[in-house]
Amino acid sequence: MASTLKMTSPPIEATHGAVVCVFCGSSPGTSPAHLDAARALAHALHANGISLVYGGGTAGMMGELARTMVSLGGASAVHGIIPEALIAFEQQGRETGKPTAIDSSLYGRTTVVKDMHSRKHMMAKCVIEGGPGSGFVALSGGYGTLEELMEVVTWNQLGIHGRGVVVFNVDGFYDGLLMWIRAAVDGGFVTEANKGIMVEATTAYDVVRALEDYEVSEGRLKLNWTQD
Repeated sequence: MASTLKMTSPPIEATHGAVVCVFCGSSPGTSPAHLDAARALAHALHANGISLVYGGGTAGMMGELARTMVSLGGASAVHGIIPEALIAFEQQGRETGKPTAIDSSLYGRTTVVKDMHSRKHMMAKCVIEGGPGSGFVALSGGYGTLEELMEVVTWNQLGIHGRGVVVFNVDGFYDGLLMWIRAAVDGGFVTEANKGIMVEATTAYDVVRALEDYEVSEGRLKLNWTQD
C-alpha cells in the first residue's frame, strides 16, 4: 500500500497552503484536557492559515476538532475522509445503525471512501501535496490513532514522504510511546539518526512551530517509490 502514493514531498516553493492531517480518537477521553487540546489545536491551525484533514468523524476528539475549525474558518477549512462502513456509527446514526449524512455546515467537506486503506492514502496525499508547514499530528486516541501515527512515521523513515510528524502530548498521554522510542534506539531497533522522525509538542502553538521547523532525518532510506 505504501508504494501506491507514487510521490514525494513538493518543493518548498509549492503554492498550496499548508495542510495538516490530525489523527485522534472518536471518544472524548476521561479528562477534559483532551477536548481542550483539540479546541486549542483548531485555533492554532486557523490562526496560521492551515487547513485540516482528518478521519471524518463527528464524535469525541474528531468531532470537537472539526466543529471548532469550521466555526473559525468555515466549511472549506476542513476535509473529513471516512470509510462508508463507519458512517453508520457516527453520532446521528449510532442508535439506528443506518448511515447518516454528515452536516457540512458543522464538519466541513466529507469524502466517503470504500475502506480504511483508501482513507489513509487520501489523507496522506492531501498532506504531501500541501505547502510548507504541512504534516501529521497525533492528538490523544486509541488503537486506530496509534496505528495511523506509526504508519506515517514508517513512511517517513522509508522515504515515502518528508513531512513532519508531531505528537501532541497532552498531560503525558504519549509519555509511554516516547519512552518506547528511546528504548528502541538503545536496543538497536531504531537508529540514532531516525529517533527524531516523531517530534513531541505539549501545546498547540508548539505543534505548529514543530511542523514549520521540522527537519527531515538524515537516516531515512533513500528509496524510489515512484515506479509502477
